[in-house]
Amino acid sequence: MPRTGIAFTAADYRALPDNAPRMELLDGEYSMSPSPSRRHQEVLANLFALLLAFLRAHPVGKAWISPFDTYLSDSDVLQPDILLLLAAHLDRVADDGVHGAPDLCVEVLSPGTAGHDFTLKREIYRRSGVAEYWIVDPRAESVTLYRLQENPEPRKFDKGERFASPLLPDFAPELAQIFAR
Repeated sequence: MPRTGIAFTAADYRALPDNAPRMELLDGEYSMSPSPSRRHQEVLANLFALLLAFLRAHPVGKAWISPFDTYLSDSDVLQPDILLLLAAHLDRVADDGVHGAPDLCVEVLSPGTAGHDFTLKREIYRRSGVAEYWIVDPRAESVTLYRLQENPEPRKFDKGERFASPLLPDFAPELAQIFAR
């Protein structure tokens, strides 16, 4: 999407009417996406269900599913597909969303948003202090894990592997569970 040269703020974002289309604010620019595909939603639901079951058994934090505004700066308001806050950071949650960096952000790829997910969103999450970022690819049935504050090299998990997260060491689903149809 071409840049307009107009920089919007989180205050502008908050002033949008309730019936405005679902948007994010990325580096001061509004970004709007069409509704996700059926497959996107299936994968998202599978992963969220696995995370919720894990958090019930291991109450180390709390997770939310999009849309849930995440205010990362005055020019960045995102809606990660899934976000998680560890117990020590639950004070960042308000009725209107999360104010500050989640510990984990997850984006499930869609053809129209993949470019932003791998570049602009990853950079916004990194500079905002997000610890872990997972990019879930329904087509390739893979998950790419970034430790944004520690290591610029991602770890990619492919079909047949068990996913492992340093942030949630006891959370280790098989990728087949995430991509089940």
